[in-house]
Formats: sequence, C-alpha cells, structure tokens
Amino acid sequence: MTTPPNAATTTGTDRDTILRADGVTMRFGGLTAVRGVDLTVGSGEIVGLIGPNGAGKTTFFNCLTGLYVPTEGTVSYRGTRLSRKPHLVTQAGVARTFQNIRLFANMTVLENVLVGRHTRTKEGLWSALLRGPGFKKAERTSEQRAMELLEFTGLAHKRDHLARNLPYGEQRKLEIARALASEPGLLLLDEPTAGMNPQETRATQDLVLAIRAQGTAVLVIEHDMRFIFNLCDRVAVLVQGQKLIEGTADVVQADDRVIAAYLGTPLDDDTPDAPHTAPPTDTDGTPADGTPAADPAPDATAPADPPAQGHTGDTP
Repeated sequence: MTTPPNAATTTGTDRDTILRADGVTMRFGGLTAVRGVDLTVGSGEIVGLIGPNGAGKTTFFNCLTGLYVPTEGTVSYRGTRLSRKPHLVTQAGVARTFQNIRLFANMTVLENVLVGRHTRTKEGLWSALLRGPGFKKAERTSEQRAMELLEFTGLAHKRDHLARNLPYGEQRKLEIARALASEPGLLLLDEPTAGMNPQETRATQDLVLAIRAQGTAVLVIEHDMRFIFNLCDRVAVLVQGQKLIEGTADVVQADDRVIAAYLGTPLDDDTPDAPHTAPPTDTDGTPADGTPAADPAPDATAPADPPAQGHTGDTP
C-alpha cells in the first residue's frame, strides 16, 4: 500500500475523492431500507457512519460492495462506476469486514490472510496444477506480504494457529488483516469494536489510524460514539434509511435531531395522547416511593350523600 502525497495533512476540501455514492436507494419489496443516500470518502480520510439499530447502515455497506445491487443510484471508486459483483469490487480496490466475523475457522491464521491475496495474484489453474517457477514465485511473494500484515496487526506469532482458536479481539484483527491483503484503497469496517473491552477498543483505534497512515481511506460503522468521534474526520448519520446530517464530530454531536434519533423525543405531560402511568403501590394502597397517597376520586357509580334533614334533592 503506497502512501499518497501529504495524505496526513490534506483537508476534506482538497482530497481526491476515493468513493462516491450518489442517490443510493435499496428497496426490498415494499420496504425502503436505504433512501437516496449521498456520501463521499476522500483519499487518506476516515469517515464514520452512525445511526440507531435498523437505520440501514449495513444495507448501505452491502450496496457499496456489490452484495446488494442498489435499486437506484450509483457507486463509483476513483471515478469509475463499481461492478455489481463483489469479487470485482474487491479487485477494483474496495475491501470490507463484516459485522459478524466471517473467517475460515479451520484454516490457519496465515492461510486466512493468503485467501485475501487471490485478487492480486495472476496465476491461473494450470499454473497452480503444474506448480512451475512462476507459481512458486507468486506463492513466496504472497506469503511474504501476508506475514507483513500479520506483523502489522500483531498476529505474526500465531501464524500457525487455527482461526477458531483465537480470542475474539484477535479474530477481529485477523479479519482486518485478510481485508488488507487485497491491497485496498478503501477499507470498510462494519462495527469493528463490537463486543470488545475498552483496552481492545483502543487497540483497534490505533490500528485504524495506522491503516490510514499507510494511505488507505476508511469508512467505518460503529455504535461506540466515543470511538467514532475520536477517530473520524467526518461523521454521517443515517436514520430510517436517510442521511440526516454529515459533518465533523462537534457538528454532529451538537445537532438536536441526532440526539432525538438516538434517545427518542420525550412526550410532554400535557400531550393529550401521552400515557400516564400511576406509581407502583404497596398492598395497602400507599405509593411505594413513600409519598402520601392522594384522596381517591369519587366513584361515579356510588350513591350520593343523602340530603340534609328537611330538604329534598330538588331545587326549590
């Protein structure tokens, strides 16, 4: 992976555009999961994508990487419209990880990374069967690159371990190493810190920054807001499949619509349809929080008090 000139010092206004999504819409029958989303990622940039559960973030990722064919809109990488086939998207220079880890469990750590090299090797079936000098050279080159990535992610000492025997955090790292093996210009990370403790989360943040330092742009989905706001140059918010706002961490955090999307908009007490829930009471009718019980409301079915002596209930 080559580092573009001044990648670490350029700003969002003068970066070359790596990824451009224009009006991406994804419908499943009558359900619109993503609606008209526009997004760009610049060279050497880290962009975050956040939103409540069910906002359409992973569906949008799937549209970018060819797993889904968008109902409407286009996705371009370095000015060229991406193919609708995932392996051609990877070959073009876009790699990803998944929300649920997808490793080859019964293959070694090294073998998993070597799988990611298949789009960068030119040896075909006959070369593999005959195992000539060209194939052996390509094999050595791939193994060397795979070991460099394992060193980069801190997994070199476990090269011969089965992937299924790695701790959870290291499986996440291995999936990132496998994605990097395809030499992407853009890496898409789908919830890379899900299920991690704070120490593992910090290590993942450092790893993503190191990936950016090597010249790879990053688009990341994450629910850990501290991770996202500390890491990303820009953040886009999806709500119900639509982009609500995009900007720096400070701009997004200060937007009332984002807060409402995550926390919900509370109902006022004077709202006619607002539900009013009585406080829990003890067996004797006293409120459980110790506050004095209010006088009971009169029962509309109970008889009224009798009139005073010498008077009738009729108005004179």
